[in-house]
Amino acid sequence: MDCGRKRQGLVVQIFAGVSGKGQASVAGYFGGGYNAGFKSLIDKITFPADTKTTLSATLTTARANTFSMANSGVAGYFVAGSGSVGDLTGIDKITFPGDAKSTLAAVLATARSAGTGISNTGVAGYAWAGDGALTSIEKLSFASETVSAVVATPTTGVSYLGSMSNFGVAGYAGGGGIGTQLNGIDKLAFPADTKSTLVAVLSFPRYGLAGFADSGVAGYFAGGYDNATSYVTAIDKITFPAETKSTLSAVFTGGAYDTSAMADSGVAGYIGGGYEGSYVSRIIKIAFPSDTKSTLTATLTNAISDLSGFADCGVF
Repeated sequence: MDCGRKRQGLVVQIFAGVSGKGQASVAGYFGGGYNAGFKSLIDKITFPADTKTTLSATLTTARANTFSMANSGVAGYFVAGSGSVGDLTGIDKITFPGDAKSTLAAVLATARSAGTGISNTGVAGYAWAGDGALTSIEKLSFASETVSAVVATPTTGVSYLGSMSNFGVAGYAGGGGIGTQLNGIDKLAFPADTKSTLVAVLSFPRYGLAGFADSGVAGYFAGGYDNATSYVTAIDKITFPAETKSTLSAVFTGGAYDTSAMADSGVAGYIGGGYEGSYVSRIIKIAFPSDTKSTLTATLTNAISDLSGFADCGVF
């Protein structure tokens, strides 16, 4: 999950981790996941040094496949997911910058996991689809922290999608499915919450992919699994506002799937964890705007898949 800056109805980028008013971006977070059991730890990657710490706060329930959302400068949310008792409805909140955890009174109307979370920072987050071929979207309004249903529905009820957001403009959900993989990309336009489907499609049908964005510039879909081609190493790029697709020369190391991603908009996207025959703890970095790839020295506390991520780019 990524962040941008909106002022006077325009998207203003945070370049080199600093906004036009000198506001520094802060950190990204990876939480939950699965490896021989559900996990409750939350790792924090501090920008720009890319150092890792582990929060003392943990998720209320150990879980995987949550819908991650962020209201940059205010709080991030781990929404629903799957745990030892099945799919969940509860919402954990990590308040920035102190990283204290609380649990919202509001819950989702439908227990769900393994869909994808979309954020329009400052406004709302969206729990899109989910396991069991769900074709509904629930909306968490950040100001009131209340949940409502969205009239628009995904084109297809699939799970294990990737997502990214062009803040103040639209969110995008791509790929997904188990058994039959998809390559389509749905668009949810803000603030009307209307859905359309892009002409552009992913280079491979896949599930378990990660999504992140350099808001106002481009969004990215990385990795995943395709039953026809096994692990996908391609990183597809959707350029804003034309919504044209290209594929990076850089490839996703190992082609892991069931990863997660977050982005320091204007600086870099980060892809953490996943599974590629074994669980991995590495964090891949895609630097903006050159789209060059590197691997962080820092690693996740656990080698893990099915985790979730969001970023705090500071108060605007």
